[in-house]
Amino acid sequence: MTDALKLGFTPFTRLRGVLIVFCGENLKFGAATQRALSPTGDLIRRAAASERFTGKSGSTLDIVAPTGLKFPRLVVVGTGKDSDLKRRDLLKLGGMAMGKVPGVAPEATIVAELASGALKGQQVADLALGARLRAYSFDRYKTKRKDDDDRPKKVEVEFACANPAAAEKAWALATAISDGVVLARDLINEPANVLYPAEFARRASGLSKLGVNVEVLDVGAMKKLGMGALLGVGQGSVHESKLVVMRWNGGKRGATPVAFIGKGVCFDTGGISIKPAQGMEDMKGDMAGAACVVGLMQALAARKAKVNAVGAIGLVENMPDGRAQRPGDIVKTMSGQTIEIINTDAEGRLVLADVLHYVNKRFKPRFMINLATLTGAIIVALGQEYAGMFSNDDKLVERLNKAGEATGERVWRMPLGPEYDKQIDSKFADMKNTGGRWGGAITAAQLLQRFVGKTPWAHLDIAGTALGSPQTDINKSWSSGWGVRLLDRLVEDYYER
Repeated sequence: MTDALKLGFTPFTRLRGVLIVFCGENLKFGAATQRALSPTGDLIRRAAASERFTGKSGSTLDIVAPTGLKFPRLVVVGTGKDSDLKRRDLLKLGGMAMGKVPGVAPEATIVAELASGALKGQQVADLALGARLRAYSFDRYKTKRKDDDDRPKKVEVEFACANPAAAEKAWALATAISDGVVLARDLINEPANVLYPAEFARRASGLSKLGVNVEVLDVGAMKKLGMGALLGVGQGSVHESKLVVMRWNGGKRGATPVAFIGKGVCFDTGGISIKPAQGMEDMKGDMAGAACVVGLMQALAARKAKVNAVGAIGLVENMPDGRAQRPGDIVKTMSGQTIEIINTDAEGRLVLADVLHYVNKRFKPRFMINLATLTGAIIVALGQEYAGMFSNDDKLVERLNKAGEATGERVWRMPLGPEYDKQIDSKFADMKNTGGRWGGAITAAQLLQRFVGKTPWAHLDIAGTALGSPQTDINKSWSSGWGVRLLDRLVEDYYER
């Protein structure tokens, strides 16, 4: 529905279509909302009493053809205590409101006012961002609509507010973030027969229209660099591996960049160590880390972030053909370190090892953050509410934590320590690519740490948050585009000057 949604901003005096308003506890409304509802008399209180609706946070009251109003439908959304609301809660309220727009309604108005008063421009934009993310759907491959599906081709949603001009200005920046999230969701939701490494690289190259410098390294270029670990993963596929490097130079000329690295396994069969058939179709999303990096670079460029940023994604397909690498093979990484392959399904860390070293050596960034759907072990540990965070830098951890709390894309620090190294020690190489069942997410991170040197670094294991995502007020898609908002906030709050 995202493509069919048109968002706008209007004064409190211009209300049309389905009307959606907010109220606090004990049915408290803002002044503009009270004026709009005054023709209904005590209708709302009577309806609320019959439904036991009090304005509790998350509750709703739906009135069809409300007496005294020209609107076909009135929806009241409870907010609870205004003093308890945080910025991220406005996104949820926008999502809840959007979710209450009937599928057959061509237009609706959401009154951007709480019981405590009208929302400011940035707050209205947050509300609109939540609505747009809620409206997202991925149905481009459905060729038939149900006989009773009479949804309008275009839905117009207006946000009635005190200062439409200020809301429009704030929305111009918020749109950049929503576009980045939508891009990430689209990439993750695409099937692997459509989005293989070369096509992924082509789509990432589209960021050049926003001023992003994009380089695509092919197999020959990576062989010259000595990326034996990354190339080993993809050698069993008919689709050649790619390395895409994106640079946004919005900061001071020559200023050290920040760097984001994404695992881009466009499909993961497990290779020779093949996965069970059940659920393998979800492995089209094993490139969610790379999708987040592309979505983030889109957001930074679109809002002209005052930062120099590098985004690098290793794009491969892990297939089990006669050329595929085998358990027992030993590969040499770009750093010169060697890795024994114990399990070809522990492939993401091989891709990241070479890309992390490449970015660190070439750009010498202020920090590196990599994102990867790396281990099932992190889902066992944290479920789907937090991403696992491993880091060698306490300040970066603190900032990621704060950005996570602000956006609702939360991270939880997991341990690193030399005690875990013995699990990935190899008899034949510098290390082996898996340390066994126990502490699997940790030993994967221990391996990655060997390729970052002293550069501040964080590894985000997003296996539980990025695909098969929990349904929320702002996401009804299989993929949430997790990480775009988190990292954009991190950059905005701490690294733009």
